[in-house]
Amino acid sequence: DGDTDIADDADDLLEAVESELRRRRFGAVVRLEVSNSVSRGMLGRLTQRLGVTSDNVYPVRGLLDLAEVEQIHALDRPDLKYEPWVPYTQRRLAPGTDIFDEIADRDLIVQHPYDSFATSVEALVRAAAKDPRVVTLKTTVYRTSRDSAIAPALIEAVENGKQSVCVVELKARFDERRNIQWARSLEQAGVHVVYGFPDMKIHAKTTLVVRREEDELRRYVHIGTGNYHATTARIYEDIGLFTADPDICADVADLFNFVTGFGRPTRFRKILVAPFNLKKKLTDHIHNVVAAAEHGKTARIRIKANNLTDHDIVEELYRASQAGVQIDIVVRAMCTLLPGVEGQSENIRVRSVLGRFLEHSRIYCFEAGDERTYLLGSADLMPRNLEHRIEVVVPIEDSLIRGEIESIFKGLLADNTQAWELGPDGSWTRVSPKNSERRRAAQVVFMRRRDRARRLALRR
Repeated sequence: DGDTDIADDADDLLEAVESELRRRRFGAVVRLEVSNSVSRGMLGRLTQRLGVTSDNVYPVRGLLDLAEVEQIHALDRPDLKYEPWVPYTQRRLAPGTDIFDEIADRDLIVQHPYDSFATSVEALVRAAAKDPRVVTLKTTVYRTSRDSAIAPALIEAVENGKQSVCVVELKARFDERRNIQWARSLEQAGVHVVYGFPDMKIHAKTTLVVRREEDELRRYVHIGTGNYHATTARIYEDIGLFTADPDICADVADLFNFVTGFGRPTRFRKILVAPFNLKKKLTDHIHNVVAAAEHGKTARIRIKANNLTDHDIVEELYRASQAGVQIDIVVRAMCTLLPGVEGQSENIRVRSVLGRFLEHSRIYCFEAGDERTYLLGSADLMPRNLEHRIEVVVPIEDSLIRGEIESIFKGLLADNTQAWELGPDGSWTRVSPKNSERRRAAQVVFMRRRDRARRLALRR
């Protein structure tokens, strides 16, 4: 059992987490995985010594620990591996451009690992640390890597006389020890480190920069779907929005004030935040689409998430399907909704795309007549995300960025090579191109799109 159990009234969260880590190795066994060739005698001894019931024994065909496959991957056989992928740097983020001018001019979106993490997210924090007009740099950390530019930027910001704040989630499972070490090194350097709440994880991925421009202060914000983790940014698919929208920036500033203990927001202007208004707003959007369907208007819902297990949301989607709403769901892992069930979910399709990169972004699109709502953020559709964590989901209002979201959904829903579809009986079937179809792999499409942009940039 790897979960940390922190009392709500813990006086010192850091000390409480460290205490739990020391106890973790004595935690209860939650399951026993064994080779399906294990002898009955050996299995009996294991279950007796570990105190495991037969319900918690999982026979496995093949390797028990897929980490062992790394030894095969480490072999010097480049002909059997993917060609290295070099992330693309958008023209607006090219060397020599001012990232703050670009964001102030128009919202900007990046999709990792197709777009570079180093020249977008890390470029923002590096620029904030160095820019003499920046007065504040605040960010959240759930999981991060040692080679990330976040920590050096926060430390440099302090050294340059700026307010530097880092909200570190100490309870990020199995990264607790690293986050404690990370937090202590930041504190020693003078960064204001905040540990969050004993009873609620801070899973939001947000960065706030406050900059003095002429006679006023202007805010800049990044909101993402993935962790500020330089290593996973090369293998996880995630999306990030950069914006200077005053309402969104004010909302994020209010949220930072809340998690750092300086106030509780009474309302949010644009962003959706769990556990405050996110679930209700998502439910309201579903209801709007249902109303459109009942009036014979365009009614469609598209969702991309890691997991869909929240009972209330699942029931709302079933009701939407019964009202005639067309629903497409791209889910990577757990899904408790069953599509294609007669009288319940005939209008729902569920698929999963498993390719070279781990699909990790969360995107929501609701079409109700002529009204379209696009959202992206950190929250999956699970009870823990919607009710027991700090999550941030932001609306996409820029028409060009909405077009980018449309192209992402189009690629994922057209994939006939790396996609699997969920049936009404709960089984997954791999999608294959028909005889007359050419192979379409969404991730390959996204990489080729960046390669074309790269070639065009070189011609200029």
